[in-house]
Amino acid sequence: MVLLEFSMTPLGKGESVSPYVARSLEIVSESGLDYRLHAMGTVLEGEWDEVLSVVTKCYEAMSQDCDRVTCSIKIDARRGAEGRLESKVRSVEAKIDHELKTSES
Repeated sequence: MVLLEFSMTPLGKGESVSPYVARSLEIVSESGLDYRLHAMGTVLEGEWDEVLSVVTKCYEAMSQDCDRVTCSIKIDARRGAEGRLESKVRSVEAKIDHELKTSES
């Protein structure tokens, strides 16, 4: 299983890019993969090809009307582990014995 965090932004589209982010999040949501949106990007959980396919679809949608797109991607691949979007946070919370602020809080 893979956790993939990405942030994709069009350049030259002004200060607010939320319409483009919203378009990407529709693609993410329709993918059926587990995900978390946070203030600086989105984390997907799935198989390697699945998560990269979602990022590719987001890029293709954004590049239709954006001449320049930046994308930052971070990947954590771990065999056999599922549900890590939740379990990684819970593991840290257990060690400090209280809940932390997350996108779910």
